[in-house]
Amino acid sequence: MCLICGWIYDEEVGDPDHGVAPGTVWSAVPVNWTCPECGARKEDFEMVQI
Repeated sequence: MCLICGWIYDEEVGDPDHGVAPGTVWSAVPVNWTCPECGARKEDFEMVQI
């Protein structure tokens, strides 16, 4: 979950509009990827239980 805006990265969905294919686990998301909602960096995300 993005600590800035609350957007949640879903591994099943990925972020295909920004180069992250569906099924991509969080650890495999590139370090230079940014939140599609607010532009926060990957380091601004925290794992949450859903």
